[in-house]
Amino acid sequence: MWAFIRLVRASWAFGIILASYLWQLFLRKLMPRAKWVERRWDKVHERNARRLYRGCVRLRGVFIKMGQVLSIMGTFLPRPYIRELEQLQDAVPAQPYKVVKKAIERSLGKPPEVLFASFADKPVAAASLGQVHEAYTRDGRRVAVKVLYPNVATIIRIDLRVIGWALKVYKWFVPIGQLDRFVEQLRDMLERETDLGNEAACIERMAKNFEADPDVLFPEVLHDLSTREILTMSFMEGVKISNVDALAELGLDRNAVAAKLVQKFYKSLFYDRFFHADPHPGNFFVQRGERGQPRLVVLDLGSASEVHGHLVDGMIKVLSGFMTRNDALLLDGIETMGFVADGGDRALLERTVKRYFEKLLNLDITDFSKIDPAQAETLLDPELKKGELRALMKSINYPMGWFYVERAAVILFGLSSQLAPTLNTVQVGFPYVMRFMAENPIKRGPPRAEASEAPPVARRADTGEEPVAAAAS
Repeated sequence: MWAFIRLVRASWAFGIILASYLWQLFLRKLMPRAKWVERRWDKVHERNARRLYRGCVRLRGVFIKMGQVLSIMGTFLPRPYIRELEQLQDAVPAQPYKVVKKAIERSLGKPPEVLFASFADKPVAAASLGQVHEAYTRDGRRVAVKVLYPNVATIIRIDLRVIGWALKVYKWFVPIGQLDRFVEQLRDMLERETDLGNEAACIERMAKNFEADPDVLFPEVLHDLSTREILTMSFMEGVKISNVDALAELGLDRNAVAAKLVQKFYKSLFYDRFFHADPHPGNFFVQRGERGQPRLVVLDLGSASEVHGHLVDGMIKVLSGFMTRNDALLLDGIETMGFVADGGDRALLERTVKRYFEKLLNLDITDFSKIDPAQAETLLDPELKKGELRALMKSINYPMGWFYVERAAVILFGLSSQLAPTLNTVQVGFPYVMRFMAENPIKRGPPRAEASEAPPVARRADTGEEPVAAAAS
């Protein structure tokens, strides 16, 4: 019964948005020359963007993740949607302890009080698909225990059904090709994030990629207390990477922290080709390493992803073309990545791309904290003639796997600019990874390891404050 009620509520939320757009289309057909009808589009988008945001917050679960994904895929949405959906925070009320206790007993065969020496009944983090509790093992080891919520598979199936028909309707208004890939990649992400055994594999795979680097740390998985629904791992120490006061207390330079973060991301993306797809502030903590250098603690590998070779090759061409102002190389990189749709207007796409990068190169970005919002907004204006926008949308393909890369890059570079506004992430990261790749022969990783959801925990080592959990993606 609850599944049917959820389906009705979700359908109602999207149905109101659909009705609003149908009414606007009716007005345009009824009064095709009325200027006020065309001007009304902006208000319709703003009103429906607020409705979508409120609907995602009420429904939570998959819909919060959908809103976060859509806010990253800004190419396909009117600007009001981006502004609204960027507000989504994946924090939800925790489930009662009895629900968690039953889930642990069902998955591990015994209740928490038998499996652990102590188990906190209140979680240190709650997310859309699960929550994290602090505990101590029988041998006295402090751990973080991640528990998936019951019925999560059923909820995902219902929510994806509603999202699927909603996007089919959306294609009536925004005729972009292969929008169905959005649902495919959302489904893929959720399948990976609801298998904690795969997250354990991702943690160990990425830890192995950095085993020669003492300044990058990962939690250790306790396999005897972990299953597909439960993940138990060592409790990590550190200060939150965005806590600049705590970094100063440790005597760490913010620019050095941001530079290390960016360089390690580039290494994962271009060299290891297996990267953290959710690098928000809650998933990175910092310790003071040897000689006062920052040491990164990497948390929540639930959405760790493998990147396809053609995307890596194309991105290298794009970055090389951008740094050398070589338009031909830049456009070749975009095509290599798979952004050019079959049968699309290639000339229009090339012209639009060139215009965008001309704006970007002429923008003075010496301090991200001082960028004029109005100036930055001009970057999003493609300056197209009437009728060209639909042609441009039909010329763009959304490559499989790009969602994860784009999402990670937007989050990480936003974090970097918050931490060190004057840091040039391209100049710091790209030459570093090119030099690293030249000095180390490319290795081919093992078959793809899948992933999961809610976050590990860290306690501030300098103040002894209560644990702070990484926010979910």
